[in-house]
Amino acid sequence: MSVIYLLISVSIFVAIGFFIAFIVAVKSGQYDDDYTPSVRILFDDEIKITTQTKDSPTEEKQV
Repeated sequence: MSVIYLLISVSIFVAIGFFIAFIVAVKSGQYDDDYTPSVRILFDDEIKITTQTKDSPTEEKQV
């Protein structure tokens, strides 16, 4: 029975450690994305690039 108490206490300390690491990462701006929302409207859902090959002069290739 004492092993369960030991495991619960260790798991609580590990969870607190991960929570502190998460808070530090959020405070330091690790998850901030300032660039993508401002340019998302400029791009289409599908980007088509035209390339010329020997077989067909105007073949469209989707990326």
